[in-house]
Amino acid sequence: MKIKTKRLPYEKVMALPRSKHCNPIKPLLLLQLVVRVLAVFDLFPTKFTYKTHGMEKIHKNEPCLILMNHSSFIDLKIVSRIFFPKRYGIVCTSDGFVGKNWLMRLLGCIPTQKFVSDVSLIRDMEYLLKKKKVSVLMYPEASYSFDGTATPLPRKMGVLLKKLNVPVVTVITQGAFARDPLYNCLQKRKVTVRADVTCLATKEELKALTVAELDARLDAAFSFDNFRYQQENKIVVDEPFRADGLNRILYKCPHCNAEGQTVGDGITLTCKNCGKVYTLDEHGYLQAESAAFTHIPDWYAWQRQQVRKELEDGTYRLEKDVDIGILVNTKALYMVGEGKLIHDENGFRLTGCDGKLQYEQGPLACYSLYSDYYWYEIGDVICIGNHDALYYCFPKDGDVVAKTRLAAEELYKLKKRRKVTV
Repeated sequence: MKIKTKRLPYEKVMALPRSKHCNPIKPLLLLQLVVRVLAVFDLFPTKFTYKTHGMEKIHKNEPCLILMNHSSFIDLKIVSRIFFPKRYGIVCTSDGFVGKNWLMRLLGCIPTQKFVSDVSLIRDMEYLLKKKKVSVLMYPEASYSFDGTATPLPRKMGVLLKKLNVPVVTVITQGAFARDPLYNCLQKRKVTVRADVTCLATKEELKALTVAELDARLDAAFSFDNFRYQQENKIVVDEPFRADGLNRILYKCPHCNAEGQTVGDGITLTCKNCGKVYTLDEHGYLQAESAAFTHIPDWYAWQRQQVRKELEDGTYRLEKDVDIGILVNTKALYMVGEGKLIHDENGFRLTGCDGKLQYEQGPLACYSLYSDYYWYEIGDVICIGNHDALYYCFPKDGDVVAKTRLAAEELYKLKKRRKVTV
């Protein structure tokens, strides 16, 4: 899938009118039927099945909030298979509306900016749930999982659940990540996919439970490990390209500590600096003589610890030349030229366009970072910004996206902790 782009000078982009807020539209049943039919072609090869748990506590016509883990591009088709013909709106990143604004709105989509505080989003969700009497689908993780485990959830989600005051349903998939992991260059594997559909809380339970108790339920629901599931259930992924792009998430060699020297190709991950070779076997284990890690999420977690240490030592710094796209409305992603992206303990700084672009974003702006691989077939991306404009930064070289997301998350925790203790 691609996005409409247009080249335009920076100053002209910033002078463009911004998109005006519109109330979400009740999704058209005809369009949801089209999505349901199209879903068959993607889900049939996966032998998709699902089980429900406690769903009898929710009336079939009762609007509810659907919270789903974000694993791959197949997610929306899974929801269509489970809930059709139930009407539901979809909380969707604003870049998904570019070039197809009215189609997305007729599908009931609610635009929002990832990891940018958005009060209007809550009003829009309430509008669909209360005024239009339709459910709302939301991915609370906001971003795809990089390593197959849950990405951080916003704290005090329980406050939102209580405010919306509708039954809460979780959809947790198994196999969707293995089918099409983000790092693997959009190459689909032959994997069975299933899902568990659970009533997390009824309206009565929402009133009785505290915010902390609701957050605890959410954390328990969104605690999963797709590689562990593959291993424990002996699921075979035997495609000869299963390690392609693995360097995007495993960017640091645990043997020589070199960064950006790993190469995922075929079924192996090789460090060009020290020559260490790992093989990703058919059950999702990493195999090597004197292996530092056999489990990909363990390696990824170790990288997080290393980034945190750099932050605590004051040695962390990202400085990359980037191509810059800016989103100010849903007409197009405006490519404005080149620049430099810097990330350190003070947050992000983006400069470019012959000095005309100067944007800074503090470390407490958000608890995580919008980052993606092969974004709309353009390239790996790091996105920062605010309500006025979003800046999509495409690094010209190196596997820096995963480390930057880890650094943004750990920096937020450190700064938040220091702010609380002051």
